[in-house]
Amino acid sequence: MTGTPQAAMLFAAGFGTRMGALTKDRPKPLIEVAGRPLIDHALDLVDALRPLRVVANLHYHADQLADHLAGCDVMISREEPRILDTGGGLRAALPLLGSDPVFTLNSDAIWAGPNPLNLLKDQWNPDKMDALLMCVPVGQTLGHTGPGDFTQDSTGRIVRGAGLVYGGAQILKTEALHDIAEDVFSLNVLWDRMLQQKRLFALSYPGRWCDVGRPEGIDLAEGLIADV
Repeated sequence: MTGTPQAAMLFAAGFGTRMGALTKDRPKPLIEVAGRPLIDHALDLVDALRPLRVVANLHYHADQLADHLAGCDVMISREEPRILDTGGGLRAALPLLGSDPVFTLNSDAIWAGPNPLNLLKDQWNPDKMDALLMCVPVGQTLGHTGPGDFTQDSTGRIVRGAGLVYGGAQILKTEALHDIAEDVFSLNVLWDRMLQQKRLFALSYPGRWCDVGRPEGIDLAEGLIADV
């Protein structure tokens, strides 16, 4: 095991219920933004980094996504018969990901600016960090409501609070996933443990970011891409 990420996990298993009728017969990662499926925008970020292994977890309309990814050199972690949430899904994929820290990336956001995964890689310090999250100042987000998820101090450590929105990209160590008893759980459970140990850190993204979790996010994201 090394302290350097050797793999990336794409979260693509969700039901996309906030998308309404758009996800009635297809998974959210296949919804198109600027003529391309959301998951292809995410793969652009991962491919630029060239991790040794890329894994996507699938559940809702899994066969459609598996067919789409067939030629992309992406390994598949199917969640059956039930969806496992982010924490459970990541733990289930560990046999494919390996024991090193991993990148994780949500597949329902558009980033306008530097590749967030490259920024994370450059600032990752496993000696003091158990996770490094890419967060976006509230004023630089589109399609997001609310005051934010985290507050950051001068050292880069974060606590729950306002000001920064988690953008869906991170590096984290995965060993502690095995200590969680539940089968279905959010990565928030792991983050809370890291918070208590003061080992949860964030970077503030220098560009703009759009949440494509609702139908109106599609037009916002396409406008953001057009402005780049």
